[in-house]
Amino acid sequence: MTADLSQIVKAYDVRGVVPDQWDETLAGLFGAAFAQVTDASAIVVGHDMRPSSPGLSRAFARGAAARGVDVTEIGLCSTDQLYYASGALDLPGAMFTASHNPAQYNGIKMCRAGAAPVGQDTGLTQIRELVEKWLESGAPEPATEPGTLTSRETLDDYAAHLRALVDLSAIRPLKVVVDAGNGMGGHTVPTVFAGLPLTLVPMYFELDGTFPNHEANPLDPANLVDLQKRVPAEGADLGIAFDGDADRCFVVDENGDPVSPSAITALVAARELARNGGEGMIIHNLITSRTVPEVVRENGGTPVRTRVGHSFIKAEMARTGAIFGGEHSAHYYFKDFWNADTGMLAALHVLAALGGQQGPLSSLVAQYDRYPGSGEINSTVADQSARLAAIRAAYEGRPDVTLDDLDGLTVSTPDWWFNVRPSNTEPLLRLNAEAKDEPTMAKIRDEALAIIRA
Repeated sequence: MTADLSQIVKAYDVRGVVPDQWDETLAGLFGAAFAQVTDASAIVVGHDMRPSSPGLSRAFARGAAARGVDVTEIGLCSTDQLYYASGALDLPGAMFTASHNPAQYNGIKMCRAGAAPVGQDTGLTQIRELVEKWLESGAPEPATEPGTLTSRETLDDYAAHLRALVDLSAIRPLKVVVDAGNGMGGHTVPTVFAGLPLTLVPMYFELDGTFPNHEANPLDPANLVDLQKRVPAEGADLGIAFDGDADRCFVVDENGDPVSPSAITALVAARELARNGGEGMIIHNLITSRTVPEVVRENGGTPVRTRVGHSFIKAEMARTGAIFGGEHSAHYYFKDFWNADTGMLAALHVLAALGGQQGPLSSLVAQYDRYPGSGEINSTVADQSARLAAIRAAYEGRPDVTLDDLDGLTVSTPDWWFNVRPSNTEPLLRLNAEAKDEPTMAKIRDEALAIIRA
């Protein structure tokens, strides 16, 4: 096929429509390129439940094997299960998934041994260049001695590893509704939760990459509605929703109200600090709530603020030796999980915290949800730079106002802050605001929006 790799090779992964933008032939070339760039003698490959995933995954494996690389195929898995395999086996890995994208999409998330990320600056550019070269000149010559393809089951080992990191044996019995969105949570949750003092109410556990019930993207409030209704109807203690490849988890309380990912970040940070003797660095991106650095300091830790995006978080985790990191998008990163993100481990922390005391989840998380926030508000603009300059001009020089440019523009005072970031792929500005109370937040939000949309 003729392929425009600029359309499918993103900053952190490969993603596009199958077969319009890429197919198994191209997957084979990506496998060969991955083998060459990582210079590995062996790799591990897994895939999600999308109809195109088994064929693409096998083509990638064959492409790598043709270059002399031994391939361990772990079959159906969540993305964090692939990271587990990469870490435990100390092998580079490739996961075939398009996460929460619609059914016609598929993609590849790649990592080096120990689940170290592969992105534009860490190998993905070289992989793309090789594939483009081979598309023009033909596939590379196969190795004299091809590699082997072997199958290995890792689900039980993955579950055991997670349960060893969070002790749930002594918690009070809990009833939990889990919405897997027909994604990989339906594959991993029954094994991870087996034998724990939990009554599991499953929703949409059937693996179906056509997503017949709702998109597997809990970041969109429309996709949480079913879970929000089901939790109080069941008299459950909480609800958990996973995205399509089950590397992110979202939580709703006993009333069906969503719990902010910033509150989950603060709760897990407090637990990880306690587990590490009350000290350690915690990574948070600059649009998580101010609650997060406050809770980190209150529990003896050191907060480290980063740009938005998992590559920045993972880089800071590695650079600082941080024990935990969290994002507003419900990605949670753990030192004890090779600095990789795992929604399942975050979910276990929430269950352990809730089951270790008698109150409801709404009361437990209230201490970690201190300030009203706007959520992310997108505005289409003709000129991103001009609008950012207008915001700077409006606030620069005001008493008590601080400006910084770590990621977009952040404007802050002791009582409130907001951040405006340009989208890298669309003509959008993204606004997040937070304040000490709801009226102040609404005022600051509306002020900023008026300038952005002028």
